[in-house]
Amino acid sequence: MNKFSDNEIKIEFISKSNNEAFARISVAAFVAQLDPTIEEISDIKTAVSEAVTNSIVHGYEDKLGIVTLICKLHNNDVYIEVSDKGKGIENIEMAKQPLYTTKPNLERSGMGFTIMESFMDELSVESILGLGTKVTMRKTIKQTDELEDTQVTLEEALRG
Repeated sequence: MNKFSDNEIKIEFISKSNNEAFARISVAAFVAQLDPTIEEISDIKTAVSEAVTNSIVHGYEDKLGIVTLICKLHNNDVYIEVSDKGKGIENIEMAKQPLYTTKPNLERSGMGFTIMESFMDELSVESILGLGTKVTMRKTIKQTDELEDTQVTLEEALRG
């Protein structure tokens, strides 16, 4: 068991697109205590970026709201929850399809659920129309001695 396990952060921020980078880097810095590989931290940052962008672009659309980000560490597992109190998703299964978007005029390439699924070990999406959406993800950080050469330092995790 890792000496830093069973730790948690909660961050709330306004649904402005420039806060997406803040969310991504905050999670990377927090997860760095588990000594993830560069690939693992990159996967987590990408998944967080997709989830937060969905809350901002699709959940709140052109309105400001609060995005809540919770990150928990338990043993070698990272649990991430991104939630909003936006408009919700009418059909989650349709939204999970590659290239599905509610904003075709913005030349977006979908809502990113397939990306989140491919980079994380588990993904669940809960949504209620008019009340908001919660995306929950889990990734296990592999702990092996042979990975030492590719471990991420806090300084590396904080880079974009």
